[in-house]
Amino acid sequence: MIMETELADQPQFWDAVVGRDRAFDGRFVYAVKRSGVYCRPSCPARTPKPENVRFYANGTAAEADGYRACLRCRPGAFEGRDPAAEKMTALARYIEANADTPLPLARLAEIAGLSSFQVQRAFTAVIGVSPKAFQTALRMKRLKASLKEGDGVAGAIFEAGFGSTSRAYERMDGHLGMTPAAYRAGGAGETIAWACRSTGLGLLLMAATTRGVCAVDFGDDENALVARLQAEFPRADIVSSDAAGSPQLDAWIEALRAHLAEGAPHPDIPVDLRGTAFQMKVWRFLLSVPSGTVVSYAEVAAGIGAPSAVRAAASACGANRVAVLVPCHRVLRGNGGIGGYRWGVERKRTLLEAERRRERAA
Repeated sequence: MIMETELADQPQFWDAVVGRDRAFDGRFVYAVKRSGVYCRPSCPARTPKPENVRFYANGTAAEADGYRACLRCRPGAFEGRDPAAEKMTALARYIEANADTPLPLARLAEIAGLSSFQVQRAFTAVIGVSPKAFQTALRMKRLKASLKEGDGVAGAIFEAGFGSTSRAYERMDGHLGMTPAAYRAGGAGETIAWACRSTGLGLLLMAATTRGVCAVDFGDDENALVARLQAEFPRADIVSSDAAGSPQLDAWIEALRAHLAEGAPHPDIPVDLRGTAFQMKVWRFLLSVPSGTVVSYAEVAAGIGAPSAVRAAASACGANRVAVLVPCHRVLRGNGGIGGYRWGVERKRTLLEAERRRERAA
């Protein structure tokens, strides 16, 4: 049923579109006459002119009038159907199966039956990263596993599908944090600086080589945190950082400490998100959940277009290795219960209470 008949509600609908209000997602969709596309209210696309907009109760009604779903905001996810998500998930599986071969965007577009621009935008919206970044992450994962197993550096690089050693070295930053040879040797020849800061949630450890962050960990005991770092890089020179020796690392961890302990703005720290296509979708969704807001595991599953995958969504939250930076603490059980947390329920409760206090004071 077209919502234009509900004249009393139209101003509210239009305000939701202008404000990109996520609270209205799933309650209605709006279609744009000039583009032929319909969207959810929170769609980040440029706000259309009001005279070009029509409101519908759901996507089925909009499609009956000839409109097609937006590839950017995927409104069908709230109705338990999301062709874009299904198509991009299938494309991600194809990339996984062929990660070691060249996959130009034009080829992926041909497989998906879309334009290169549409594939780039839809894949990034659904999976959380571009097709190229997704393939690179898969190759780096394969390279890292080969190096840990003791394979020769050159052989591991070519086996991972990079084609040349120079191309592999270009992709090192943010993935291994060191050269392939040093990683294969347990960090031999590398210096890894680490720093700990006390926060309201306990100790936070961050470690980095000269190429960037290679580890982030959280716990209650400094020795235990350093021991875990040493286990990951057993032959590296593990040194305690100070501001003079590693100013960037010190600045990153100080910014994160200030955010957790003092309510400072969330810092812009490079994060290496690597996981399955499904996990990346969950983590990408979590990044869209505002501070002071909570969602249920069912809402996470619906938000990524997989409403029946509630348990899998919860598992993806548990697998999050950077839980302070990707806010899985904002996900609760369907009955409002606190649920689990990788670093302890009390830390989760503390994070949520701190965010609520900041929102009330704002």
